[in-house]
Amino acid sequence: MTPTAFSVFVGLVILAAISPGPAVLMSVRTGLTEGLRTGFMLALGIGAGAVVWASAAMFGLTLVLAAAPALLWALKLGGAAYLVWMGWRLWHEAKTPFIANDDRPVPRSAASAFRLGLFTQLANPKPAVMFSAIFLGTVPPGTAPWVYAALLVIIFSAETLWNTAVARIFSLQRTRAGYISLKTVIDRSFGGLLALLGIKIAAT
Repeated sequence: MTPTAFSVFVGLVILAAISPGPAVLMSVRTGLTEGLRTGFMLALGIGAGAVVWASAAMFGLTLVLAAAPALLWALKLGGAAYLVWMGWRLWHEAKTPFIANDDRPVPRSAASAFRLGLFTQLANPKPAVMFSAIFLGTVPPGTAPWVYAALLVIIFSAETLWNTAVARIFSLQRTRAGYISLKTVIDRSFGGLLALLGIKIAAT
């Protein structure tokens, strides 16, 4: 793999990480409502989910999906249903008062936050197609296994660092204060956007 191809790979992976989608949206809300600690664990789960899709792309999942369209349809419907369900929960619980005390217990455990990030990322099968295109366009045949492992580390790092940064920005006190004053509107907006993203995934 040439230095130029490596640089292109890194650039494309970063662009994929920062592109708006369910994972970034969930990082925003988790940072707002549960702070950086929980947001970091969520970001780790998102990074792990990206590695799962990238690994699948490396092993030819795109070819399998092209040969069996019903499998892709099932993945899309399952992921869409998960996102719509999450959106409905946010909408339904929007009027629940927000506890802003600094000594409140963390609402979500580290393991739960990690699972939420993982499932949110896996609910969107589009990264598998995207990573397939990135690998095909930048990684030559016969690349050493250790290079592939290093590329997976880069994907994990990009997704985790970006979503941690998003959670950090939205965990700041001024941002949280604005959220508290508009909680119902913001939560219903998040819920509606998640549901729309789920419907979009199912329809494309």
